[in-house]
Amino acid sequence: MILIMVFEKLRHKSQNKLDNDYVVALDIGTEFVKALIAKQNDDTLEIVGVGRARQDISDMHSGAIADISGVVKNCEEALSEAEDQAGLQAKRVVIGIAGELVKGVTNTIRYRRPQPDRPLDTAEMEFIIEKVQERAQGKAQRQIALETGNEEVEVKLVNSALVSIHIDGYKVSNPIGFQGRDVAVQIYTAFAPMVHIGALERVADELALELVAVAAEPFAVSRSVLGNDASSNFTAILADVGGGTTDIAVVNDGGVEGTKMFGIGGRSFTRTIASEMDLSYSDAEKLKVNIESTQIKATVKHDAEKAIDKTLDVWLAGVELALGEFDSVDHLPNRILLCGGGASLSRLVTALSEREWYKDLPFTKRPTVQLIHPSEVIGIKDTTGVANDHTYITAMGLLRVGYDTMGGSSDTDTIKDKLNRILRI
Repeated sequence: MILIMVFEKLRHKSQNKLDNDYVVALDIGTEFVKALIAKQNDDTLEIVGVGRARQDISDMHSGAIADISGVVKNCEEALSEAEDQAGLQAKRVVIGIAGELVKGVTNTIRYRRPQPDRPLDTAEMEFIIEKVQERAQGKAQRQIALETGNEEVEVKLVNSALVSIHIDGYKVSNPIGFQGRDVAVQIYTAFAPMVHIGALERVADELALELVAVAAEPFAVSRSVLGNDASSNFTAILADVGGGTTDIAVVNDGGVEGTKMFGIGGRSFTRTIASEMDLSYSDAEKLKVNIESTQIKATVKHDAEKAIDKTLDVWLAGVELALGEFDSVDHLPNRILLCGGGASLSRLVTALSEREWYKDLPFTKRPTVQLIHPSEVIGIKDTTGVANDHTYITAMGLLRVGYDTMGGSSDTDTIKDKLNRILRI
């Protein structure tokens, strides 16, 4: 407690060093808290500070915060490390949210215009978007109420992004000025229970940071690889394998088709090793992390791999089930991109690449599998050399959401940019 008080005093004492051009991304994972501080430089974000702190086993549960004070302490540790490296403090923060009760779907609403000869304007598009969000919120509320058994559960919109617009069956990139009777708008929306969002708001408050956005983590990962290109044809399945959950996003032609999450991650593999081999959790974690080491005895490695394969079967079934729920797509993308600490387990990547788990899903061929490298993240440059592998992709995606949220308009913005800004208000 004394350490926290001293930390807070130091933070408030240094208010004069705060800079509005900087943003913090807090990736509050099950195993680690990662903090990135980045400077906005025109249309690029430059990472100037990186920090990481390990979470206690009781701090998180299924990707959601279980102990606010414990998480705050870990966030302070990660933030302090990032601030020391950056030589400054940023006051605005974007925090990721994960867990099985975070619902992200793409909804299509068809709006029949009463005056088809009148050109569409921004006010009418705002009205249509509002109707889509209302419908999506009702759907998310019912789904979460069903899963929790609590009909009174409150949900809140955390992310929304335009996927596509069709007028009388014709796809348009800029609907303004078009005439037509039937407007079909596809919008991705992500909702989360207020109890989860409230915990994140409390964490930001305890850290004396201004919370500018909460982002569904699979949505953040998709933003990391999409960047600013409104006409992107990027198509892939993105899977963030964390400690407590696996978060999946399907992106088609630059639009997020939807996101799914299930409660199996790196910790599940560790627990199986601990159970099967009669080890403590910490010893099982060390064994899992160092499974490729030549220092490990062959018999021990064999037993550990056998335990890993048990959970691997369940995890692959979870991936298949999650992707099977994308029933609105004709074909799933043939490329799978992985990130997150859980993806460091080489047997997981191998199983995804070589086993026949995908046969009953609408793939046109066996999907290729690879880890996302930070160099593939668009518009974000790491000047520290620390955020150098796939475990930092989610945090980098959160920076992108922060950039999207705080960015102002410019003359070169497309209508998609402008409508997406309406969605974020």
